[in-house]
Amino acid sequence: MAVLDLQRVCHGLTPAWFDYLRDWDRTLRGGNYPETTRYNYLLAGAQLGRYLIENAGDLGAGEASQDPTEVARGHVEEFQAWMVRTRSASTALNKHKGLQQFFKWLVEEEDLERSPLARVKQPKTAQVLIPILGDEDTAKILATCKDKTFLSLRDEAIIRVFYNTGARLSEVAGLELDDVDLDHDTLLFHGKGMKDRRVRFGGRSGRALSRYLRVRARRRSTGSAALWLPKAGETPLAANGIKIMLRRRGELAGVANVHAHRWRHNFAHEWKLAGGDTGDLMLVLGWASDDMPRRYGASAAAERAQQVHARLRIGDRV
Repeated sequence: MAVLDLQRVCHGLTPAWFDYLRDWDRTLRGGNYPETTRYNYLLAGAQLGRYLIENAGDLGAGEASQDPTEVARGHVEEFQAWMVRTRSASTALNKHKGLQQFFKWLVEEEDLERSPLARVKQPKTAQVLIPILGDEDTAKILATCKDKTFLSLRDEAIIRVFYNTGARLSEVAGLELDDVDLDHDTLLFHGKGMKDRRVRFGGRSGRALSRYLRVRARRRSTGSAALWLPKAGETPLAANGIKIMLRRRGELAGVANVHAHRWRHNFAHEWKLAGGDTGDLMLVLGWASDDMPRRYGASAAAERAQQVHARLRIGDRV
């Protein structure tokens, strides 16, 4: 992360807080942590520091607001409770994980005697069922991309990649030209934990990608290696830009709450419905935990169970 970005993330902090976070970032960079991971970790530390500064009097956190090595368990618990109230339990859990890493580093590298998170419980989060985004709604969204403008061709290709591969938002946003293999109909995704995987795509996705690449190549300046470009300029379309595009296409189509992860859940649902192997699904979607296949597509689990029940004819054969 550039110095300017670090200063933006750490705005409003005391010199000691900034210095420790800057040194921690140097360690993260040395460990080749992805930029998104570094950003989320540093943001968690910076948000705790600013929270303690703003509430130093009420929390008795005068010293902790000046120096992270003075943070106590109660300070972290109050911060987590505030995150739950003002954001969500899942956001509070993400901050907890980031702060665990920060104070672990302080213990290992800066001789902090004990992490204040040693006995802080993780916030409990509810299991939210994310509805799938199936054929009918996807067709409506794709129908908004029917003209042959640069943006429509680009957006159709992006949507079809999500729908056809179940890839993560960050993976699709991070695609480069060299990651597209039209000879073998595959994409090389750079997944979490720096784990690459090659995934096949179907004929319709292939045609959409080919059409987009042709119009992309006709632009006067195409020096960027990034696959997805904006209407004008060379700055790649980042993950947030794709999120905004999907929401806008959803509104045009009359489909509420359109986001990339719904297609990921749909992919898992369709795979399970077709009787696909769970181990193969984990490879295709880039999962390392056995728990993930149970969580994804869970909102459509009842539909799958009913279809299996009908096929097995339990209690209806005599």
